Amino acid sequence: MMLLRAVMAVWLTLGSMAYAAEPFTRVAIEGKGTIVPGQQVEIAVDVFVPDFFTAPPQFPLFDLPNAIVTLSDERAQNMVETVDGVQYAGIRRTYAVVPEAAGTFTLPPAVITLGYSQDGKPVPGQTSLQQVSFTVAGTPDGAAPTLVFAARGLTLTQSFDRDPSGLTVGDAVVRTINLFAEGTQAMMIPAIPVETAKGLKQYSKSPQIADGVAAEDRTTGSTRTETITYVAETAGAFEIPAVSYPWFDIDTQANEIATLPAQPVKVAISVPAATGLAPRLEQQDHQGTQAWLSKKVVLIVLATIGGLAAAGYAFFQLLPWVGRMLRTLRDARRSSERQKFERLIVCIQSDNPVAIYRSLEDWTRSAGYGSIAAWASASGDEGVSRETRKLESELFGADRDHPALDRAALKQVLMTWRKKVRAPGRSVAVSPLPQLNPQGGRRAVKRPAVRAG
Repeated sequence: MMLLRAVMAVWLTLGSMAYAAEPFTRVAIEGKGTIVPGQQVEIAVDVFVPDFFTAPPQFPLFDLPNAIVTLSDERAQNMVETVDGVQYAGIRRTYAVVPEAAGTFTLPPAVITLGYSQDGKPVPGQTSLQQVSFTVAGTPDGAAPTLVFAARGLTLTQSFDRDPSGLTVGDAVVRTINLFAEGTQAMMIPAIPVETAKGLKQYSKSPQIADGVAAEDRTTGSTRTETITYVAETAGAFEIPAVSYPWFDIDTQANEIATLPAQPVKVAISVPAATGLAPRLEQQDHQGTQAWLSKKVVLIVLATIGGLAAAGYAFFQLLPWVGRMLRTLRDARRSSERQKFERLIVCIQSDNPVAIYRSLEDWTRSAGYGSIAAWASASGDEGVSRETRKLESELFGADRDHPALDRAALKQVLMTWRKKVRAPGRSVAVSPLPQLNPQGGRRAVKRPAVRAG
């Protein structure tokens, strides 16, 4: 009985622990000291789930009166922690809150949705932000501090792409102003006040901002870069105005002013004035050069037109001759031994014996033989003689007991013979005259009108 009670107690304890293993959040305000309006407050939010995440937590952007809230672009931090004997997986993201006035600010109970493993199965879940508060200090009389921008380690520098004291009329000089600050975001850095320079034309480019910039002392912060171009339109002495940038130092809790010195500018006349006949002589020489170049261009254009016309005339004159040559080449190719042999092979495969005989006769003549019989006799090949006799018997034989035409065999002997004759170093003597008895001693047969087989 005592053993049963002990088992039940352990089971209930484990069951209550499993039931209590639910997602939860932990919120912490990073940094210490007095918070003033315009200062960036970083709030770290940790989300924990038992076992592991099956879907990452969705951190929402929430509204906070009199404050600007953003979610840092920095990569989320993964954590593992054991609470009451249960292992939890955690993910941390950081919110940046910039209060615009003094007072107390409390985070709203924003809902964070997520997914986690429960008993080995993925289940959806959610948790809420803890309602953490922080206080923004004011002045002793209760009013908000009069400051433009709150940060730490602010530096303001400038550079010029050339010496502003050695310009001539029409020259331009580019001024680049760079502001670096820690503990803030680039989007929160106010514009740098730049006054207009008297006597100079002024053009400003869109500012460039960046986060996560490393300074020379290895600190990391945000930058804002502004570029102004000054154009000298008249000669004289001018000045690029100084810059004063008010800000609040979070470390010293004091108002500061970052400054840039003014820069003197000296502009000289670009081309000295001159009198006498030299300008007119120079103008005359320039006009003479222009006239010579104009004549040269006209001659080149006329020569080009004449050349194109001559080429066109010659082309049309040669066109009939080119056509005749092309036709001659085409006819020669069609009447070549190779073309006739290819047509013979196609004819053997598909046409009737009459067409095969005529094509064979045409090819043997182009190959240098007076007749089919002369070619068969000169070949010295029993297969050639046998297949040609079958073709002639098919057309001219009087009895019906002759062997039937074997198209495949005829094609094979033709191709074998042609391959043998065309082999390197092989020659066959061909008589220029047809034989008197093309049937090799058999009685001469007067060829009647052939019949289709």
